[in-house]
Amino acid sequence: MRFPENAFERTGTVVATGADAMARFECGVCWHVYDPAAGDPVWQVPPGTPFATLPEHWTCPNCEATRERFLVLVDG
Repeated sequence: MRFPENAFERTGTVVATGADAMARFECGVCWHVYDPAAGDPVWQVPPGTPFATLPEHWTCPNCEATRERFLVLVDG
């Protein structure tokens, strides 16, 4: 898997920064995709919220996996 050049690891999760702040992330358990453009209506996260700024207690709205279980999706 290829990661964006400006990504860094934080507690096992690759977190996009800069131009990739609006990157989509996929749950490694159930494959649910967090898309910042859509936000998360279950957790009442407004559209335009980057993954890196989600609350620490946020979990997958589908299977309740923790943030650390999400991986950045890279187009290409």
